[in-house]
Amino acid sequence: MSTELRARLDAPALAPSAGVFDGYDPGPYFCELTTPRPGDGGALALIVRRLAALSLEDFRRRTAQAERDLFNLGITFTVYTEANAIDRILPFDPVPRVLTAAEWRRLEAGVVQRVRALNLFLHDVYHDQKILKDGVVPADLVLGNPNYRAEMREFPVPFGTYVHICGIDIVRDEGGTFRVLEDNARTPSGVSYVIENRHAMLRAFPDLMQGITLRPVDGYGVRLLEALCDIAPQGVDDPQVVLLSPGIYNSAYFEHVFLAREMGVPLVEGADLAVENDRVFMRTTRGLSPVHAIYRRIDDTFLDPTVFRPDSLLGVPGLIGAWRKGNVALANAVGTGVADDKAVYAYMPRIIRYYLAEEPILANVDTLICREPEGLAATLANLERLVIKPVGESGGYGITIGPRASKAELEAARAKLLADPANWIAQPMIGLSVAPTLTPDGLRPRHLDLRPYAITGRDTWVLPGGLSRVALKAGSLVVNSSQGGGSKDTWVLVDE
Repeated sequence: MSTELRARLDAPALAPSAGVFDGYDPGPYFCELTTPRPGDGGALALIVRRLAALSLEDFRRRTAQAERDLFNLGITFTVYTEANAIDRILPFDPVPRVLTAAEWRRLEAGVVQRVRALNLFLHDVYHDQKILKDGVVPADLVLGNPNYRAEMREFPVPFGTYVHICGIDIVRDEGGTFRVLEDNARTPSGVSYVIENRHAMLRAFPDLMQGITLRPVDGYGVRLLEALCDIAPQGVDDPQVVLLSPGIYNSAYFEHVFLAREMGVPLVEGADLAVENDRVFMRTTRGLSPVHAIYRRIDDTFLDPTVFRPDSLLGVPGLIGAWRKGNVALANAVGTGVADDKAVYAYMPRIIRYYLAEEPILANVDTLICREPEGLAATLANLERLVIKPVGESGGYGITIGPRASKAELEAARAKLLADPANWIAQPMIGLSVAPTLTPDGLRPRHLDLRPYAITGRDTWVLPGGLSRVALKAGSLVVNSSQGGGSKDTWVLVDE
């Protein structure tokens, strides 16, 4: 343990004892607000004092108004497992998650490094496959992956960028170390909440932010548009960009509307586009208008019924052909799902070393790969100590948390592991960091993670902060919105 880390853990916690903090105790976990950190310029203590000066009644009133504003603005999502919950806001917690400038520099550098490695990996597996031939990553893990797209073989993409929009899920462990939990290289969602949460805080808690200089979050739409224009076909002076959505019943439809508005581009569905002579056009009241770059929020298999699923009504017939001819750009590229597979994730430290000759800036969570005999044996011998995850699922579905599972749940997990070991990985249960979170009993510690968003065209830019997702249930480690989680505004302090 470093001297700096030891000094931080031994330092007295910022210990508020009044107002909304009455009864708050983070226990053994790293607290994102009350654990002292060097280089914050006194901002953490100032925020704690300002929060402690508020009455619980005032705090609840302001929070309720912020949530009403979010609902009235249409900032909602759909939970598919709840048929009656069409319009639901992502629960908003008003206590910010704060990152110092130094912490953010490390996170930002780690995300940029990881995105570089992901793009080099994807270029390799769809071209020379050197990493597979060298045995660094098992060939069958990639070539047999359901997200591997043979259609992408030998297909060049501008700047070698396959993952234009990437969300990296990061946690902080008991010692305060940031660790990557998973990579989201297909269609990561949630960035709209980063921006709207900041607006909600500015409206409801302007006094909390007064005099504290934060990195802004409002540049995302401009950066995204610039990246999409970067990858548009050469020779097009004024590229027409569109956002392709599955439609209003998609759980992230609000975000599609939000991002199209932020970029100032049309929001379209498959039926709004047509392909003629391997060129993509948008249907308008004045006829067909050329389209040069598409930010698609539709999964690979639904994009083009002439190539993938013939029954898809969401995609555009001929779109892949137009893309392969270089007449339109797609973000993210087809086939990026190979890179955010949870089994491939376990090899990311090796992938970074292989392509970049660097040590990972951000460590992985230790992972057992159940497709490997030794990984399966270790998992089966320690089920009650591990978190068991399916490699192809997202949203927190299918996870078994061993230390909190019943005997019946553990035996069900054992049966699934034995039936299809390649579909599973296992990780130790991390004591995720906590943050003060508003509950019916006042502020109480709740576990959270962080999803920074990286945009890559010619180069990579990372949105300062990211989405802090918080598990609202006491003791829960599942922060996903589909499983009842909420979100916080993420503040990145500027160096004084």
